[in-house]
Amino acid sequence: MIGQSEAFSALRQLVEKVATYDVPVLIEGETGTGKELAARAIHYHSARRDRPFVPVNCGALQDTLLESELFGHRRGAFTDARQDQPGLVALASSGTLFLDEVDALTQKAQVTLLRFLQDQQYRPLGGGREERADVRIIAAGNRPLEGLVDCGHFRIDLLYRLKLMQLVLPPLRERKGDIPLLANHFLQVGAARFSRPPRPLAPETLAWFEQYWWPGNVRELEHTVYHGFLLTECDAIVIAAARSRSSGCATRGHADLSRREDARDRRLRAYLCRGPDRSGPRQYHYRGAHGRHRAPSLRPFAQEVRPEQACRLALV
Repeated sequence: MIGQSEAFSALRQLVEKVATYDVPVLIEGETGTGKELAARAIHYHSARRDRPFVPVNCGALQDTLLESELFGHRRGAFTDARQDQPGLVALASSGTLFLDEVDALTQKAQVTLLRFLQDQQYRPLGGGREERADVRIIAAGNRPLEGLVDCGHFRIDLLYRLKLMQLVLPPLRERKGDIPLLANHFLQVGAARFSRPPRPLAPETLAWFEQYWWPGNVRELEHTVYHGFLLTECDAIVIAAARSRSSGCATRGHADLSRREDARDRRLRAYLCRGPDRSGPRQYHYRGAHGRHRAPSLRPFAQEVRPEQACRLALV
């Protein structure tokens, strides 16, 4: 974890403090902010540092294979189960189990995980007795779980189990002064990785880096640096976007983004709900000061809302 900004320094102090307590931790933040790096930092600053750190992509866990993946299975539990297979929980014994993208868990998966978190006991698929695990749970998500709870997509009891300690990672745009440090770090890594001589960033590129919004955060910065490092043949690396946007396009982009967000928020203020007749075409209504009114013009908007925004809509 690299940085010296005020926001990053406060985060690093909190990581070191949280690591000393052997309790579940919930890490939230935008995509690309380094949630797994924070989880690993917690693990390697804790008393479990010499034990395994096992990451799990919750978005890839299928309901049909969930219990087998997490808790393992015994020989003969299902077709092709020719031998005992330990699950991810057993592999993380005495260490840390990192649940990435926990906001993508299905309702069935949430129930299974909640039952395990209550007393850390589980039964392998096809097993005859329960076993006890000794793992620390660290969970991470791109979307605020409290918002998903409000719209019924995440269990509130599971949220309370996961967020005994909570970290919210700052986006890159709020980490003033960290972008040059990170960019230079990625240049050094790129030189070693791709066996090419190191080169600095051009001043206009670095200036554009400081102004850009970075919706993909540190991950986007890393890939942008690698892209310019591999394609630029000059002594100093010039990112093509820096040439085209150095004339003020980045500033205009901020204004355009703000206007789009304001317009979206105005439309989101409408309280949408599904019509009582679920058998016919879907109709949307809103609740105003004078009762319930039909709003067919809102249907295209409701279809274009992304999942992380949908939790703000009251669809029933």
